Amino acid sequence: MKILIAGLGSIGRRHLRNLLALGEGDILLYRTGHSIPPEDEFADFPVETDLEVALARQPEAVIISNPTSLHMDVAIPAAQAGCHILLEKPIAATLDRVDELQRAVVESGVRVLVGFQFRFHPTLQRLKQLLNRGAIGRPLSVRAHWGEYLPGWHPWEDYRQGYSARADLGGGVVLTLCHPLDYLCWLLGEVTSLYAFTGRLGELDLEVEDTAEIGLRFASGALGSLHLDYHQRPADHHLEIVATQGSLRWDNSDGSLRLFQAERGEWQEYHPPQGFERNDMFLAQMHHFLSVARGEQTPDCTLRDGIRALRLALAAHESDKTGRVINLERVAIT
Repeated sequence: MKILIAGLGSIGRRHLRNLLALGEGDILLYRTGHSIPPEDEFADFPVETDLEVALARQPEAVIISNPTSLHMDVAIPAAQAGCHILLEKPIAATLDRVDELQRAVVESGVRVLVGFQFRFHPTLQRLKQLLNRGAIGRPLSVRAHWGEYLPGWHPWEDYRQGYSARADLGGGVVLTLCHPLDYLCWLLGEVTSLYAFTGRLGELDLEVEDTAEIGLRFASGALGSLHLDYHQRPADHHLEIVATQGSLRWDNSDGSLRLFQAERGEWQEYHPPQGFERNDMFLAQMHHFLSVARGEQTPDCTLRDGIRALRLALAAHESDKTGRVINLERVAIT
């Protein structure tokens, strides 16, 4: 299968390495030259600097890993060209051209997988299974927390120049760390209303928000809260769900999941497979995408899911700006 990678920042390079690890070698690269990654990584692959020329080489699949604000510039032509798509999260910085992508996807019949890799975390998958079988009864509330020091993400480069720190590239903590906005819906269902406070509270010299507090009401009646920040040291990413018959606690630092069932009166622990590491999520995601592109599976995280997460992120910005609770209609996608 011929695969085009559009965008060779850190996530694009990770996807390249994982494709090679999975035995894929027919890889084409599309670069604009705005990033300057190590050239030796690309020595064995053809490179195009014009998207039209790259798509004319008829890739069957396209991985879109360029900055968020530029996603639609690649995704729409790729879909029109009949390419299956792995679209990094968030799918865009605004909803302005998302309907155009939807039309192109429907008209061409291509499949889109959105890159929320936490759906491939083994203990989050176990957590979902426990919820689905009613192991702790009916969820009442959920709290998710993700704080991580932005300058430590890529210490070899100026964090102020990365997309996470730049408004023009679709940065800010709400869009950049939007994974919980996806997995909370994946676990608990649709969000019907949202409020948020955001701000530039730290000393990172950013033009985007570095901290956010978001409140959520789910269609099920459950309530939720989400904290995001670019400051916390050490990093902390965890999730807690309180239900009528117990609780679940997940910790990203070691991948552990703890289950408390009231009828048992004690904690049970689950752990990832021995040797599990962060890249295993991306490998599992890529393996799934290759199956999706071959028509063997349907996407586990659809374009509809990606739009939903983006709408929630944008609603958080709207709520902070207006001081209002934002009521959300269900996303309708053809």
